[in-house]
Amino acid sequence: MDIEKITETLFLWATTYSVKIIAALLILIIGRWLAGKISTLFTRLLEKNTVDTTLVRFLENITYYILLVVVIIAALGQLGINTTSFLTIVAAAGLAVGLALKDSLSNFASGVMLILFRPFRVNDYVTAGGVSGTVAGIALFNTTLNTPDNQRVIVPNSRITSDVITNVTANDTRRVDLVIGISYDDDIKKAREILTQILKEEDRILESPAPTIAVSELGNSSVDFVVRPWVKTPDHWPVYFALLEKIKLTFDAQGISIPYPQTDVHLYTEKSAAES
Repeated sequence: MDIEKITETLFLWATTYSVKIIAALLILIIGRWLAGKISTLFTRLLEKNTVDTTLVRFLENITYYILLVVVIIAALGQLGINTTSFLTIVAAAGLAVGLALKDSLSNFASGVMLILFRPFRVNDYVTAGGVSGTVAGIALFNTTLNTPDNQRVIVPNSRITSDVITNVTANDTRRVDLVIGISYDDDIKKAREILTQILKEEDRILESPAPTIAVSELGNSSVDFVVRPWVKTPDHWPVYFALLEKIKLTFDAQGISIPYPQTDVHLYTEKSAAES
């Protein structure tokens, strides 16, 4: 081959591809810089709307890497590489990973929902995913609860969002529900007066809404009162336990009995034929 033609070919190749390589490098450099700027602006927008920090950082990284992939594909296209095949490979790989990690992705999607919609927050007492406890932390894949007996339970987020969520401490006030039974031989009016006085003496009970004291059922062995005062949420269980003790002691002192189920057994003696 003619040396002159070889030189001309090499020069043409170098000129053509050097321009493409420089253009691809510029796309990478500028594109990476723009990806960082866009993800930072997106993060600031989320922070202004008081989105959870965990979700903000995650979305910032996701946004940055998605934009970076777009930049890399554009750079490869500038070099003359067929990006259609590349995208097909990426899509197939993404599908395979998605199928392999479907449970993890489900937990992740549920975690994003929990962080965005906030059915509960850290330090709330909830029943979620079949577990009751105080929320210690909300992560993207699971939620950590501390049970009343101080066990740490880690619940997958998908289990929480697919079940009923009860946020016990979401509201400022709660109702204490008691059922108090008295004997059929006791004075209903006197029992009501005693219960009313006990509630008045308890400072933690709220005046509004007013407490409810009413006969709810004529049971098999007792006349049942419902006693339903309202308290501040942190006072619920202390007031519940205090009222039970005070009612029992006061009823004993005032001669009001609290019956319990009992069975009367009657024995009959049959005379034998010889005796008759």
